[in-house]
Amino acid sequence: MPTLPRRDFLKFTAAASLAATLPFRSTAAAPAGANPFNRQGKPLLRLSLAAYSFRENFPIMRGKPNDKVPAGRATDMFKFIDYCAAHGCEGAELTSYFFAEESDDYLLRLRRHAFLRGVAVSGTAIGNNFSHPKGSPKIIEEIATTKKWIDRAALLGAPHIRVFAGVEPKGFARAEADKVVIASLEECCDYAGKKGIFLGLENHDSIGSAAALLPMVKAVKSPWIGINLDSGNFRTPDPYKDFAACVPYSVNVQFKVEIDGDQPRTKKPADLKRFTRLLRDGGYQGWVALEYEAKEDSAVAVPHFLNEMRSLFA
Repeated sequence: MPTLPRRDFLKFTAAASLAATLPFRSTAAAPAGANPFNRQGKPLLRLSLAAYSFRENFPIMRGKPNDKVPAGRATDMFKFIDYCAAHGCEGAELTSYFFAEESDDYLLRLRRHAFLRGVAVSGTAIGNNFSHPKGSPKIIEEIATTKKWIDRAALLGAPHIRVFAGVEPKGFARAEADKVVIASLEECCDYAGKKGIFLGLENHDSIGSAAALLPMVKAVKSPWIGINLDSGNFRTPDPYKDFAACVPYSVNVQFKVEIDGDQPRTKKPADLKRFTRLLRDGGYQGWVALEYEAKEDSAVAVPHFLNEMRSLFA
């Protein structure tokens, strides 16, 4: 019977201890599904940048014109890839909200451009909502849209899609919504797996803690589910603890430069060095994308934080 090296054993037991202290909500009783990824070898952190970091500069936002682009700052996905190449990013996360087109030709031109610039498409991100009643027109539409983006990710050569559980439901219980989320994820993962695409469920909207996120991911019976781990979205007293508990299940990571403060609607600087250490301690191997959302001008702040992340990952 094979045994884990002592170092790996300590990583997994530490993560398990953290997870065991969290008061999971009702979905913990769901059938077991996803397990921690059994990554071998040393931690590997690959630098990427999310297009969302420059959201104010894209003329298209969720299929609609953005008339608030600052003068002289307009960009597009091709220029964004060029920016990633110029700033030493191995990858580019191409957020779906900003695509000028969604045709096969456009996607293939993006893929070609990225390849020739030496930049990998690390993933894409969609803004779905699976918290709708079972069998309703809305949930059918959300599942169809997710499958459509799975096809598009395959064309782009993107190995991962960030997905959401959705906002708090209106008119029916959260526990019932969770069941729909899990079933929807299983259906979409079955489709994604046939194309080699991972779906990463983010700690977002109704999921603000590891206590909510981990049971839901574990309940999805698919090898193609994981966590899109956003360092800035935990609304808990100790977001670093929640972050650490989720690392073994993560297929993509997004670094925010701020976390929630001690008072409602306040922010404080994130300790990127600490987050990096937690990724290494958890044995993570994969993409870590800067997703910049702070108030400082992105043209100034993004290069600064990319340099900090590159130094930390070295």
